[in-house]
Order: sequence, then C-alpha cells, then structure tokens
Amino acid sequence: MDVVMIPGFWLQDSSWEEAVGPLRAAGHTVHTPTLGGLHAVEEDRSQVTLASQVAEVVSLVDDLVVGDESGSQVVLVGHSGGGAIIHAVVDQRPEAIARAVYVDTWPTADGQSINEDIPAVGDDIPLPAWDAFGEADLLHLSDELRERLRTESVPQPVRVARDPQVLGDQARFEVPVTVVATTFTGEELDGYIASGHPLFAEFPPMRSVTVVELPTSHWPQLTRPAELGRILVDAVGASGAA
Repeated sequence: MDVVMIPGFWLQDSSWEEAVGPLRAAGHTVHTPTLGGLHAVEEDRSQVTLASQVAEVVSLVDDLVVGDESGSQVVLVGHSGGGAIIHAVVDQRPEAIARAVYVDTWPTADGQSINEDIPAVGDDIPLPAWDAFGEADLLHLSDELRERLRTESVPQPVRVARDPQVLGDQARFEVPVTVVATTFTGEELDGYIASGHPLFAEFPPMRSVTVVELPTSHWPQLTRPAELGRILVDAVGASGAA
C-alpha cells in the first residue's frame, strides 16, 4: 500500500523519519513530500497557497493510482495543518483514498481556514516562541527535541494558514477516518462534535471514524515515533489493504 504523509506547519519530510520504520517493515511504500514553500528558509512563499499545496498532493496521488486498472488506493496521513490538506485531497479524489489519518488534527470544513490568527511576517509565519503553545502541546518535548524542531523549521506560507478550505464532493464522507489524538482525548473530541462546534462539522456525516489516543506532544513523530508508526500500521491494515 502507498502511504502519503503530509507534515504540519514548519516541517519537512525529515520530520517523519523516525516514525516510518514500522510502515516500511510492514511492506508499505511511504511517500513524505516536502510541499511548496517549505524547502528552504530563503524560499519565496508569496505564491504558495492552500490550493497549490493541495494540488501537489493530488498530483502525487494521481501518479500513484490513476490509470491503475487494479483499482489501487492510497492512505493519506496528515499532521496538524497537513490534516486540512489531506482532507481537501480526499474531497477531490475520494475514490483513490482507502483511509485518511489525522495526527493531532481533524478535517477542516468547507470555508474554514487552518489558522487565521497565527502571527505572520509578510508572506511567512515563523515558528512561534514555545510560550505560545499550551502545556499539552509540549508534553515530552525535551530541550533537545525543541532545539531540533526550531533548527529544522521553515516558515509556513501565510496563505496556506489563512486561505479558506474548498470542499464540494459528498463522497468524502465515505472515506474511513482515523484520528490519532495526542493533545486531546477521544472523550473530548466526542464532546466537541456533540456540541455542534463548527470546527468539527465534518465528523457527523462520516461513515467511519476511529480515534486512537497517544498521549504526548503535538509532534508525536518526534516524541513517540515508534508508537505512532505502529498506530499507522494498524490504520493501514484496517483499510483492508496489504
């Protein structure tokens, strides 16, 4: 099974390197693209949008499955802001997606932005100071890991954070979902959904949602990578693919 993994804000493909081992050991082919605007600190991010990053992932999915007469599918994994990107890909290619996995995030609904309020500097959103994050976000994030995250971080393109999500295909609700909850619990998520909170508006129509708790930081691929990798193997297996 092809597994496409999209990192969250400020992150490149290298952020997944400790978490992909279990997937590869299970025989899956892992793709960890670094999306436009995140290749280098000095990159021009002025033309990078939410739609342009979504288009990059749609193109990758098409390369993997379109024209394959066996009807193959891929599993999408999105961390944090990457969850909005994979959800838009599910909307555009629902027939090609066996499962969507949201790592400490959830599907962003039509018309919503990932984060309109996060401070920007021109076309860039730098990684904020640690005191901008909550205690749960930083759980298990050692000084060494904080230094690694800050050293490897690349400013996020501002339009990816602030552009509204665009969805239109109801078939997206048929794609099975796994939520890996690291800074919130399944019970808390159920409460948000039951309250009718607009941030969680995509959940009620979904055919299948599985929540797996992994208590740790907002960056489980850094703080509990082996456990995250095993959860992802289980999620791919639950998709009915070898």
